[in-house]
Amino acid sequence: MAPEGDPPFSRREREIMDIVYRLGEASVAEVLEAMEDPPSYSAVRALIRVLREKGHLRVREDGRRHVFSPVVPAGRARKSAMKRLLSTFFEGSVERAVATMLDMEARRLSDEEYERLERLIEDARRGE
Repeated sequence: MAPEGDPPFSRREREIMDIVYRLGEASVAEVLEAMEDPPSYSAVRALIRVLREKGHLRVREDGRRHVFSPVVPAGRARKSAMKRLLSTFFEGSVERAVATMLDMEARRLSDEEYERLERLIEDARRGE
């Protein structure tokens, strides 16, 4: 598994990881198909090899093709990314991050979304 302090992904590595997380697992061809302005098949294969060597992806064989999946579960990866985001842009302040997200929301949240957020805040207060 890749260490927490690894340098950030390159733009293409991030794009590949986002695709694999979204799909759950993917072959090189599936990653290539999902990419915006994709490079060559060989370039995608090389990037996936690098991500495997760094410990971010695992592989399993499915017939003649290789299928790749993330090593770190999505929930854990989300928490790690949020910690970096909070530290980098919000001085570690959850309040500032939430205020920024609410401020930048182009549309108003629905009543149901506000109610879910209120429940999440109440659950956090109770330590749940």
